[in-house]
Amino acid sequence: MTNQEIFELMARFDQSGITTFKLNTKDFTLELGKGGSAAVPTAPAAVSAPAAAPAPAAQPEGPCITAPLVGTFYAASAPDAEPFVKVGDKVKKGQTVCLMEAMKMMNEVHAPCDCTIEAILQEDGALVSFGDPLIRYREG
Repeated sequence: MTNQEIFELMARFDQSGITTFKLNTKDFTLELGKGGSAAVPTAPAAVSAPAAAPAPAAQPEGPCITAPLVGTFYAASAPDAEPFVKVGDKVKKGQTVCLMEAMKMMNEVHAPCDCTIEAILQEDGALVSFGDPLIRYREG
């Protein structure tokens, strides 16, 4: 990870609502915290998944597609493109419903079943944590 990528991650973290973030790779560990904590790159550490932020206070009612990783939520493939899904759309299992960007890699997020989209729970470009609800749906 380059210094520029670390600075970009720190800036996004600072603008987000999360208060702690930890990233472990085989080369380094990065921990970010708000309220007096500082970013501390350290020596090589074991590889593990990034830590999840505390759960939001109000969980949406009904099944949700959740963030598979810490990253940036995108509702469309480009800023000027139509969103992958809109409220009321019927989607098939495996259909792409949004993108998640992490470390300059785009990851498609797919519908877990045939369903109808009930709500888009994140703003386009929002930084989300692992497990955060992205899209609420109704099966069928």
